[in-house]
Amino acid sequence: MVTRLDLDGTYSPIGLVGKILKAEPNLKIPVPIEDLALQLDIAEIKTLTTEGFEGGLVTDETRSVGGILVKAGVSRQRRRFTIGHELCHFLIPFHKPPKTGQFLCDRAGMRSWDVKSKNSSKKMEAEANRFASLILMPPPQLRQLIDAKRYASLTTVLEIHQHFDVSKEAAARAFVEYNPETIAIIIARDGKFVRAYKNIQFPWIILNTGDPIPAISLLHSYRDRGHASDSDSTDSEYWVDTYGGRQVSAMYEQILLQSNGFAMIQLKVLQPDEDMYDADADLTAKQRYQKSQARWRR
Repeated sequence: MVTRLDLDGTYSPIGLVGKILKAEPNLKIPVPIEDLALQLDIAEIKTLTTEGFEGGLVTDETRSVGGILVKAGVSRQRRRFTIGHELCHFLIPFHKPPKTGQFLCDRAGMRSWDVKSKNSSKKMEAEANRFASLILMPPPQLRQLIDAKRYASLTTVLEIHQHFDVSKEAAARAFVEYNPETIAIIIARDGKFVRAYKNIQFPWIILNTGDPIPAISLLHSYRDRGHASDSDSTDSEYWVDTYGGRQVSAMYEQILLQSNGFAMIQLKVLQPDEDMYDADADLTAKQRYQKSQARWRR
């Protein structure tokens, strides 16, 4: 069983998770995050009653022991992620709260992912989120699940959500990060763009928060909530910057409708050598230019 002694001298999220997995090679999936926290000197996990915060950590100055607080009424998956987040704050001694011995984490902090931020508070929150994602979806098992699939699909996001007992959005974010295909997943609500997760090779998404999802999207016609749609071709010009030096040969879209007006949209770019047919292949350079100019004037 892993103890804090096994983690001594390690202060990065990936380093901590690596040592935990080494000490617990047969760690059960879904990861029993509450039991793991208790093994690592968290004395209790209680309900957080302070308004406006998702989680908290109470500890002494030497961090000999700690207590985790979780907002009341959240889903099981949200609770699991929050416990992982606060456990990271406890395990990394450089995570210093504004008030000695007491972290309180709001929703904005729980959505921070820039571990290179120069803002120390944002960096701490991003590291805690990174740790929670890694420990709940251990990379070896996550890669194995993703690599077993022939094509990127939102159906796999649902499998990750169920297999690791994480939220659908946490599953989508990890799915994009570890996927070898050129993909992005857009989170939408009530037909408007909320945020997106994309891997590094995916082009720049031109939509901003609050922008309507393009009228050409399957989102406006698909009705089967809870089940991923088939993948269909879409015009990349409505989604990404196609003139930023990165060629988009073809793009495909897939939809997953959720509750409360939320939806996921997977966009997948096919590189030129993957595409079966290029509609512009027979056009001259001048004709291609005229076509691109016509698109911008729509």
